Amino acid sequence: MSLIKSISGIRGTIGGKAGEGLTPIDVVKFTAAYGAWVLEKTGNSKIVIGRDARLSGEMVSKLVSATLQGLGIHVIDLGLSTTPTVELAVPAEKAGGGIILTASHNPIQWNALKLLNAKGEFISDAEGKDILEKAETEGFSFAEVKKLGAYTAIDDYLDRHIQHVLDLELVDVEAIKARGFKVVVDAVNSTGGIVVPKLLKALGVEVVEEMYCTPDGHFPHNPEPLPENLRDISQKLEKGNFDLGIVVDPDVDRLALINEDGSPFGEEYTLVAVADYVLSHTKGNTVSNLSSTRALRDVTERHGGTYTAAAVGEVNVVSQMKAVDAVIGGEGNGGIIYPTSHYGRDALVGIGLFLTHLAKFGKSISRLRATYPNYYISKNKIELTPEINVDKILSEIREKYKKQPINDIDGVKIEFEKEWVHLRKSNTEPIIRIYAESDSESKAEHLAKKIMQDIKEVVSASLI
Repeated sequence: MSLIKSISGIRGTIGGKAGEGLTPIDVVKFTAAYGAWVLEKTGNSKIVIGRDARLSGEMVSKLVSATLQGLGIHVIDLGLSTTPTVELAVPAEKAGGGIILTASHNPIQWNALKLLNAKGEFISDAEGKDILEKAETEGFSFAEVKKLGAYTAIDDYLDRHIQHVLDLELVDVEAIKARGFKVVVDAVNSTGGIVVPKLLKALGVEVVEEMYCTPDGHFPHNPEPLPENLRDISQKLEKGNFDLGIVVDPDVDRLALINEDGSPFGEEYTLVAVADYVLSHTKGNTVSNLSSTRALRDVTERHGGTYTAAAVGEVNVVSQMKAVDAVIGGEGNGGIIYPTSHYGRDALVGIGLFLTHLAKFGKSISRLRATYPNYYISKNKIELTPEINVDKILSEIREKYKKQPINDIDGVKIEFEKEWVHLRKSNTEPIIRIYAESDSESKAEHLAKKIMQDIKEVVSASLI
């Protein structure tokens, strides 16, 4: 069993012993610490919660809600929802914070508490450490019986979110409607299955073919929206009856696109395409994380803006976006952050902007993809065991390639003439991620394998 406490929240597998997985005891402890922190930090006794459709979601939601009420907090429960919907609801409800119950792209046995501040943005690393310390020391006390918190369920926030997208100035419903798009949706049987088809119909999409849109939490494939997990929707598109495919992860903050011929648009290029459209109407800067494609930099500079890289993690990207006043940003995993809407990854906002861009482009999605620089990223990982010293590995790799430009704000990123490789320990899984990018798939894979072999040699030497 696994329990991971990080900048991304409290994430773990369901079941097992307390402290070794995300058990009811762990849910209560960390929820109580967060609730107490919100009360101390803001004096606001209102917190918004929402969940994806995971099998454990209802159970975890009841524990979270009851714990918060036990602290004297008024719970506003959005029920089946999305991460960006909860982010929008927190400031709209004038709440002190929010908790999203989702393990994002992780498999079915996982769940998590994603923690938001009063702005509806993810808490900072320092704030997260305060909450973890409060949890470990049980630095919280519960309310007396006459001061228990209230509970309110609100079931229309997904509709409000859809209207929010429709109201964005750069979302052109008439242009989308005029194209008569035929779209296939894979929502991995989570809450995207509720909201994405409704959004598409509201945008004027002519045909919406639903795949895996029953929000029962039975994921039909690995829920991470990578090409190897999306064979079913690709095969449907290969028949030539649709204009594109849209795929979201269980909590709908990542957006992947499939071309009309069944080939992947490339999750890295979701942000590139949306940024191209936004920058063509709003001059400014962009930000993505260190593991994202350099194509965003190319597109940004073409529009006269400046690109900046941030450490991996949404909160780090948001912080950097604010620092450079970026007009668009996000992560290469299909995460679109559009500050005009809110500072959070939002697949629904991404869909509205992308479909407008594609509609105005006037040609196929594969033709649009062909207008962007071609880079290839090889994404790999090495499973960690307790005896592996990650810091030592990174230090020795940094030393070996010290003649190359190196960025070490988050792991180690080594720059070569037309390619790069980035090594970092995951915040959410016990692995080292190795991402490499070059101008061909074979070159990217060769670079990644070379670095992975370097890592294995370091590990072998340290175990002798």
